[in-house]
Amino acid sequence: MNLKIVLNELSNLFFPNCCPVCDNKLLPSEEGVCLQCLHKLPRTNNFNEPDNLAETLLAGRFPFERVATFCVYSKKGVLQPLIRELKYNNKKEIGVLLGKLFGKDLLGSEFIKTIDFIVPVPLHPKKQKQRSYNQAQMIADGLSEATSIPVSSGNLIRSIFNPTQTTRTKTQRWENVKDIFDVCHPQLFANKHVLLVDDIITTGSTLEACAYALLKSSGIKISIATLGEVL
Repeated sequence: MNLKIVLNELSNLFFPNCCPVCDNKLLPSEEGVCLQCLHKLPRTNNFNEPDNLAETLLAGRFPFERVATFCVYSKKGVLQPLIRELKYNNKKEIGVLLGKLFGKDLLGSEFIKTIDFIVPVPLHPKKQKQRSYNQAQMIADGLSEATSIPVSSGNLIRSIFNPTQTTRTKTQRWENVKDIFDVCHPQLFANKHVLLVDDIITTGSTLEACAYALLKSSGIKISIATLGEVL
């Protein structure tokens, strides 16, 4: 038997790979979360609902086409431990998996029909070095895999390192992200429809700051997709 397989089997025996939601041991075919918990995800399906709650939250703050969220995010909800594992415990596969599921929901819809590029909200290089990956990139990769829409990374950048948004008020969140994003080559997004992707929308401050940077591209259209929506 292959040594790598033996080591994996021993690792699974003493350190079983468990679902972060229900703590049950995952089957070999399950990717980071069990199928039962995936079935319990509180999907919003709001990509079919113009003027949904997420769009109402961002209305009047910057021009956008549409906003869609995959699930409702709440404390002790199904999505919360998945986002925690994705962001803080190196479970990149959870981001890709949820992105794929979201992409499959969007596939064939008017929401996704005219999108040219999927653009993940960037991390500052210092933060990305600490985490080793960008969680929004993982979500974007999953969306791209499901929809065949290309991901554009590296054009929208976070040029200033800022503290975490956690525990900040709405006003403090905006001050914390104001003018920290930039677009390296605005002409690449000129007259394109981009889908800006992040993990959670809370106050929308980060997405708003990204949008202001993206609007440097002439004729750009912006839509937004996040995995979670805080209600």
